[in-house]
Parts: sequence; structure tokens; C-alpha cells
Amino acid sequence: HVQLVESGGASVQAGGSLTLSCEAAGFVPTKRCVGWFRQAPGKEREKVAAVVTGGGSAYYADSVKGRFTISQDAAKDTVYLQMDSLKPEDTAMYYCAAAYFYNLCGSLKASGFRYWGQGTQVTVS
Repeated sequence: HVQLVESGGASVQAGGSLTLSCEAAGFVPTKRCVGWFRQAPGKEREKVAAVVTGGGSAYYADSVKGRFTISQDAAKDTVYLQMDSLKPEDTAMYYCAAAYFYNLCGSLKASGFRYWGQGTQVTVS
């Protein structure tokens, strides 16, 4: 049973930091593309970061570049999203997603990710 579980969402003040976690379970132990997406009410889902598990370059959306950092712990099969200098416009539901197709991970759109977590809410005021 494949599962992605996000955690770490919270309400913070502008300028603050949060670290989101995406723990995977049930996946075949091979490289995957893991992405972090966010969706605010009334807005389209936005891909903010992505990385290939086991190593590889990270991708960041322009809106978060320099403020967000994606990382991973292979032993825990967990991908993290460190979010610094948070802004009110970062307020959204954050989702992690995974795809076994890891080529061009940075350009893989939401439709290319087969597996999704339930989301974790981030509110910046």
C-alpha cells in the first residue's frame, strides 16, 4: 500500500520558518521524483520544489527560490521542505507527490505525479 504522509504545517508569522515532512511508505526502493505543491483557495496548484530521491539537482519555483530548500533522508524515505522568510502569499495547503518517472523531475507537472499525500496547511500572517 503506497502512502505519502505530510506533516509540519502550522500557522506562523511573516518572516518565520517551517519545515514540512513527506514520509513515504510502500514504494518500490528505486529512484523517484518527489515534488512539493501548494494550492491556495481559488488558485491553481503550484509546484514549488522537486527532487529525485537518492540524489540529483533540486528544482524550485521562482516564487520560492532562495527561501525554500528541499532535502531528503534516504534512511527514513522522507523528503523535507524547509521554508524560511515566509510571506503571507505562501499561505496554502501543501502537498507532496511522487512519481516513479524521475527524468526531467524539475519539469514534471502535477498530472505526471501518480501518488499524492493528504496535504498539510501552512498559514502565514
